[in-house]
Amino acid sequence: MLQSLTRPFLHPAERSIVYVPRAILFCIVIALILQTGLQRDLMKQSGEFRQLPEPPEAGQVRLISLSDTVALARITMLWLQSFDTQPGISVSFKQLDYARVISWLDLILELDPKGQYPLLAASRVYAEVNDEGRQRKMLEFVHARFLEDPNRRWPAMAQAVYVARHRLKDMDLALEYARDLSTHATARNIPQWIKQMQIYVLEDMGDLEAAMVLIGGLLESGQVKDKQEIRFLQQRLQQLREETINTD
Repeated sequence: MLQSLTRPFLHPAERSIVYVPRAILFCIVIALILQTGLQRDLMKQSGEFRQLPEPPEAGQVRLISLSDTVALARITMLWLQSFDTQPGISVSFKQLDYARVISWLDLILELDPKGQYPLLAASRVYAEVNDEGRQRKMLEFVHARFLEDPNRRWPAMAQAVYVARHRLKDMDLALEYARDLSTHATARNIPQWIKQMQIYVLEDMGDLEAAMVLIGGLLESGQVKDKQEIRFLQQRLQQLREETINTD
């Protein structure tokens, strides 16, 4: 009876809420709860810095996710990234407990192992803070998680090489990361320049001999297929040889 009375008011293309998947309804409810709770806390603590709480256990989160862990991971990532925005104050990343930030990023990766954003946020956002200790913690986290799935997580590792090389000025660390990229990221879809990051780091370190050996190895291995890329490496090898002769 009720359905017959309400049917005329429904648009032909619309469906009743009963047709909406439970997982989507769950995520909507969770988002509303988080938003309401956050707003309530902010109203109570306006102008006061709030430290990031400890994350829940991954097992507990999985139980309430109704098997849609990917959606819950994305919601949690949005919440984490907005935590530095608090009313009445400007929160610096230096104020955040980076051990807890890493714990939350770990949780999000457990919920969505194929997700790229947690590690990219770690290497591009949290690792850019002007605090060497926090930078190194975040880079260690990215490196460890990269090794678990290198063919998927290489973009964050490439950014970690950049941070170690240009922000920390730690060439040994940048070289270690670049070597791990070349060794472990082996899928066909990975850009060739990933293999060449070692060359640039070695040049920055002044180790031209090692850079030449690496370029020669790439050319002889047949890994490089693109003709323009081969020509570029050949030209770079010749330039390094000339530089080596001039410095002797």
